[in-house]
Amino acid sequence: MSTPDTILSVRNLSVQLPHRAGLVHAVRDVSFDIRRGETVCVVGESGCGKSMTAMAVLNLLPRGARREATAIEFLGEPIHTAPESRLRQLRGDRIGTIFQEPLTALNPLLTVGDQLMEVYRRHRPRRQHEARARALDMLAQVGIPRPVERLGQYPHQLSGGLRQRIVIAMALMCEPALIVADEPTTALDVTIQAQILRLLVDLKDKFGVALLLITHDLAVASRVADKVVVMYAGEVVEQASTAAFFAVPKHPYATGLLGCLPSVSAERSGAPLQVIPGTVPSLVGGVAGCGFRERCRLALAECQRDIPLVSNSSRSVRCIRADLGDSV
Repeated sequence: MSTPDTILSVRNLSVQLPHRAGLVHAVRDVSFDIRRGETVCVVGESGCGKSMTAMAVLNLLPRGARREATAIEFLGEPIHTAPESRLRQLRGDRIGTIFQEPLTALNPLLTVGDQLMEVYRRHRPRRQHEARARALDMLAQVGIPRPVERLGQYPHQLSGGLRQRIVIAMALMCEPALIVADEPTTALDVTIQAQILRLLVDLKDKFGVALLLITHDLAVASRVADKVVVMYAGEVVEQASTAAFFAVPKHPYATGLLGCLPSVSAERSGAPLQVIPGTVPSLVGGVAGCGFRERCRLALAECQRDIPLVSNSSRSVRCIRADLGDSV
């Protein structure tokens, strides 16, 4: 249920994609809220629908894709029925976006300064010198050295870490209320990943921005998230506060994901990493019943029917075996 401090509210979001064998039900009945200043991490293995969910919120979907939702509200405004002209006004202004690969997110033919100033002047009626001052300020805010020099450089002249900082600066140029970050550290090495994550958290706290972070890395979610949304086969299977989720995961898939994380104790004992057996089901034509049942050691005959989300005050779980009585 949305509240006055809710920045984004998504209800029953689904996305279908055309395929030669039929429709691909890439996202199915996804609902979540993000409050002011909150970080929500959507996690899951590749192909689970997490990035598609984020792009569906922004209506940045592949050609032929069909989006359906009971409601998508941004700052109380219904945007699931808004015209594309209104969404273009919001994207880059009140909603900033950080894409997975900064080199492809930036225009190779324009300087860093031109791209930053273009975003600002598109959404704010400012003069060139005001846009340039804003660009310099944002480069300094994201920790880029020699910002005056960087304004005249092209993306290929910068390292991956600097390019991602440029993309973050671009997302913050117009003081958004929400940032959607789609796997923002995947293309970076481990050391730079940590720096970028720390920067995102610091800037989110400084500017009071809500953050929707898409990641396959549960370690990232444990460090930065206030709430975790676990997706599998296109649907949400568990949603909980970070503390509750990592203390006692309730869905068998979530338990399996956490079991796959390496640990110091396992390394010392020589125990092999855990794996989740089996493969993700095909989403062509839809999935009947629990999508995880073929991989789940706890599966019952009843798992062949559709499983609703069961909720209490701290989490929601899509599993007939879920016991929420001892949730943290």
